[in-house]
Amino acid sequence: MGEHGKTTFPQEVLDQWAGSGLDLPALFSAGHLGERMGVRVVEASADRVVGTMPVEGNTQPYGLLHGGASAVLAETLGSVGAMLHGGPSRIAVGVDLNCTHHRGVRSGLVTGVATPVHRGRTTATYEIVVTDEHDKRVCSARLTCVIRDAG
Repeated sequence: MGEHGKTTFPQEVLDQWAGSGLDLPALFSAGHLGERMGVRVVEASADRVVGTMPVEGNTQPYGLLHGGASAVLAETLGSVGAMLHGGPSRIAVGVDLNCTHHRGVRSGLVTGVATPVHRGRTTATYEIVVTDEHDKRVCSARLTCVIRDAG
């Protein structure tokens, strides 16, 4: 999907998922919605997930980055982190997303960085900071996922 093939995974992630028979870049991509929005996951581990999204094409009527677009970026990155934390035999399902929008952005690329706040056996919570090209915070988000067996 899209440019997911450019995602960088640490060796321990590659080793952990090696026998799964799954296409890691495809599994840990932004999916069809993210592809339409231009979301690109560029770095992925349970400790840190980084992704980008263009502002163009993701704006509201005033020409500013749509808050829902920031939410899509945030949920994508936090979910990837939670899935990597859960491992190959488990899945992560988002149950709570909170976003605070700090400033408007009219052009360029925004970058999101997801880092864990809590990683437990059944839940994982990630903080996601979305910044503009001048490293100004655009959005602060928090995502909690339930982690359950894949079957």
